[in-house]
Amino acid sequence: MKLFFSEAQLAHQPRQYMVHGRIVAPFENPDRATTLLEVLAAQGLIPADPGDRGPEPILAVHADHYVDFLQSAYDRFLELPHHGPEVLPNVHPYRGSGSDLEERGRPRPTGILGQAGWYVGDMSCAIMAGTFQAAYASAQAAIAAAEAVLAGERASFALCRPPGHHAYADRASGFCFFNNAAIAAKLLRGHFSKVAIVDFDTHHGDGTQAIFYTRPDVLYGSVHTDPTAYYPHYAGYADETGAGPGEGANHNLPLAPGADDEAFIDANQRLALAVQAHGAEALVLSAGWDAHRDDPLSKLDVTTDAFARIGEIWGKIDLPTLIVQEGGYSLTAAAEAAPAFMAAFRANGAE
Repeated sequence: MKLFFSEAQLAHQPRQYMVHGRIVAPFENPDRATTLLEVLAAQGLIPADPGDRGPEPILAVHADHYVDFLQSAYDRFLELPHHGPEVLPNVHPYRGSGSDLEERGRPRPTGILGQAGWYVGDMSCAIMAGTFQAAYASAQAAIAAAEAVLAGERASFALCRPPGHHAYADRASGFCFFNNAAIAAKLLRGHFSKVAIVDFDTHHGDGTQAIFYTRPDVLYGSVHTDPTAYYPHYAGYADETGAGPGEGANHNLPLAPGADDEAFIDANQRLALAVQAHGAEALVLSAGWDAHRDDPLSKLDVTTDAFARIGEIWGKIDLPTLIVQEGGYSLTAAAEAAPAFMAAFRANGAE
């Protein structure tokens, strides 16, 4: 199995993250990637640099004006008088039904503050000098891993950092700037008639769901913490099943706080059955380790053993598979969960 990662992904080193009304040091930091590289190297997974395969696969998912914003935002922000250390939004437009901005699909403001409010959805996506470089490199890791699968690899791993599943086509949210799983799935879809994305991060991948919500050819399935009182709050409910031609191709399995290993494993098994029923010819796994009970953002009671058991489930799915790194914010828990999953995944025919 090939693992793709670029040192450029470490360039995003934000200093600010708002949680429960306080600005704190971000949980999403370069140590997450270096820790995973170390523990996966012990299993023989040595990173290959993805190189630069160009922006076209990114632009196939993300609006060009959004990409332009991410690339220019920090330099433009520095032109403001009394600017802070990083780009953070302090105003947001109304984006609900009947909104003129919503109908036009892009903002009217030309200033950096108005555009930041449109393109950055929350206070977890501070943009600093290296953010675009890191996000672009993270997407390139997903692109390279998808191309490896298309070249005949049974499975590949994109160690994406920053992560991606909260990123919309034109909005950064939840530590995410480019939706790496969506970019990879779009590439795979160019060669396979049906693709499935399964997300077992403890947070619902609202960005991924939104990108494919009306499509019948890309199944999105997610097991995550009930969003009633948990991020992303506004998506991830069981009655969200797709729209129009995509009706029935979206599967959300929210878990109540405190749900244990058996609930987590059962939900993954149900999603595996949905993938098979969909007739998917390739699989993208949005792999987060933050359901682990020791993760600082987790409300579940999931142990390392559960990650080994779901690794077995997904390893037995006889499909070309791309694993895309998402969340996981306890270095200790991630250092246990990721290798446990990978060992079981590879031992069950998905080498």
